[in-house]
Amino acid sequence: MGNLTMSDQKVSVEMQKDANGLEKVVLKEPRGASAQVHLFGGHVTSWKNDRGEELLFISSKAIFRPPKAIRGGIPICFPQFGSSGSLEQHGFARNRFWSIDKNPPPFPTSTSNNKAVVDLILKPSDEDVKIWPHSFEFRLRVVLAPGGDLTLISRIRNTDSKPFTFTFAYHTYFSVSDIRATVRRSQGSG
Repeated sequence: MGNLTMSDQKVSVEMQKDANGLEKVVLKEPRGASAQVHLFGGHVTSWKNDRGEELLFISSKAIFRPPKAIRGGIPICFPQFGSSGSLEQHGFARNRFWSIDKNPPPFPTSTSNNKAVVDLILKPSDEDVKIWPHSFEFRLRVVLAPGGDLTLISRIRNTDSKPFTFTFAYHTYFSVSDIRATVRRSQGSG
């Protein structure tokens, strides 16, 4: 994966392994902002601003060992959000290994110029088709822009001749300094 490493004076994209040996992509921009994307789950597990402050919450109970989903960060929920369908809660995408997308579809140039970018792809395994009998490509682009702005772009394509329905979410866990200062909405509140 040497072709994934890109460095210049503006941005860097580098493949690394975490403490448990899981592969992750580290995006950095010159002012110090960074993001980490684990290939397990296509999961953004860190997003730091230019002061080095972590903007995402990762649970102290998070286990970075498959098949258990990572708790916190930005999990990808697909093809089901929640537990309203026949699949495991939040679907299976967050519990699968994604691949580097070496041939991503064209994006507007504004999504990649002078920005640290990684493109990931998830295709169904034989095991996935047994529990959700549909063929698809889920492409995820993660972009870290100068100044530390983080953008996630998802494209889900049906690669079969039969239609299917799905639900999808970025289930983001933001870090907050004081949980009492957050706003909670109870179900049914306006």
